[in-house]
Amino acid sequence: MLVKNISIKNFRNYSVAKTDFSPNLNVLVGENAVGKTNMLEAIYLAGLGRSPRTSKEKELVKNGEERALVYITIEKKFRSHKIEIQIDNQSKKKVFLDGIPVLRMGELLGVLNVVYFSPDEMKLVKEAPENRRRFLDISLSQQQRVYFFALSKYNKVLKQRNNLLKTSFGKEGLDEMLDIWDVQLAENGAVIIEKRIEYIEKLKKSAEKIHYKMSEGKEMLELEYDTDTLVGKDEEIAACLLKNLKKTREKDKKLLYTTIGPHRDDMKIIINGTDVRKFASQGQQRTTALALKLGEMELFKEETGELPVLILDDVLSELDESRQRLLLESTADAQILLSCTEYNLKNPANVIRIVNGTIVE
Repeated sequence: MLVKNISIKNFRNYSVAKTDFSPNLNVLVGENAVGKTNMLEAIYLAGLGRSPRTSKEKELVKNGEERALVYITIEKKFRSHKIEIQIDNQSKKKVFLDGIPVLRMGELLGVLNVVYFSPDEMKLVKEAPENRRRFLDISLSQQQRVYFFALSKYNKVLKQRNNLLKTSFGKEGLDEMLDIWDVQLAENGAVIIEKRIEYIEKLKKSAEKIHYKMSEGKEMLELEYDTDTLVGKDEEIAACLLKNLKKTREKDKKLLYTTIGPHRDDMKIIINGTDVRKFASQGQQRTTALALKLGEMELFKEETGELPVLILDDVLSELDESRQRLLLESTADAQILLSCTEYNLKNPANVIRIVNGTIVE
């Protein structure tokens, strides 16, 4: 899977820009705040239909302009695609795939698969569980549409259930209404939990080998899905989740939100038998985050038959020389889009220089 070229207009600090990419290593070089990350953001946007940096899409439109445009050509194993995204300064978005409007975001996911790694991804290891859930959701949604649709339905039902708890507390008939939402929550939540467990089992095998190598055999990485839903091996996940929702209903009524379900679950990260969510040096955080991302790359290949495009936004500065080398060696078969202020490595690269929102030939 390759990004062949990109054309953007009125996107972030760019007025007009376009460039071609090589199938291997592409390096976006320039000073800080000149637009390197913005270019990578546009590619991520074409893959997932949303920005990795903001939920306010009007921020993607250049100041003073009405509309931003991103146009990307990609090449896959058996065919090529064109993705076009238009966003106006009121955050209204239109997406086109091969000239045809995309009405549901699930139709876009999987067309351009990306793995995104930036200094913020270090939060994946030690900070709040929402960072690890987001990691699982983004990766699984690209690989399996059934997961994306179950997650979308679950989030909608969860929002409606929480609104009901807030607006109908103490009112007659609340339990009957909650019964309806609980069934839907359990059905879709079961799909999410099952797919996450399967994914983590596979990720554990690939990330463990990578981490062992990076730590020079000193550390053993383990991953576990951390949930309150699976109380017994003989119970179906949906039935178990439904039972737990009923069990915590009075607590939910008092707190006015849903306290149990996959939206509260976590991925436990263990090194040498100790949970690193509670302790981890900066070096361990970097090594673990990198192992997870490289393991994610392998699972994309296993699930889809193609490696995703790897986006590395200013991560070389966070890694020592040996990890930089390992990163580029481990992903040599994939297309890499990397940003940095200076590129001094010996690896051959297509260097794209950017100055103040302009690509310098």
